[in-house]
Amino acid sequence: MDRALAALAHPTRRAILQRVMRHETCVTALAQPFAISLNAVSKHIRILEQAQLVRRRRVWREHLVSFNPQPLKEVAAWIDKTRAFWSARLDALDELLKAEDAAAGPQPGKKGKPQ
Repeated sequence: MDRALAALAHPTRRAILQRVMRHETCVTALAQPFAISLNAVSKHIRILEQAQLVRRRRVWREHLVSFNPQPLKEVAAWIDKTRAFWSARLDALDELLKAEDAAAGPQPGKKGKPQ
């Protein structure tokens, strides 16, 4: 998961991944829209491969890159689990603060705020 998150941190790699998610694409076609060298694009693809976000296969002289969704599923599951944990904690804190405000009642010299 660490490698997947690190790979996704760069906008060029995210753009490459977006293109590969649609369909398997050759490296030279992936490089066309970027104002960087083919070698630089290949390095970005290598990082995506190390994160297992893409797979590369060779057909004759052409290198084809395809998407592997599994690492993204693992990242999404971790994010969902973390979001659920913190949402529950924040909801509990919100209820506690509302209960304390209700128990304290109106403060002298302060006007009540409508909620």
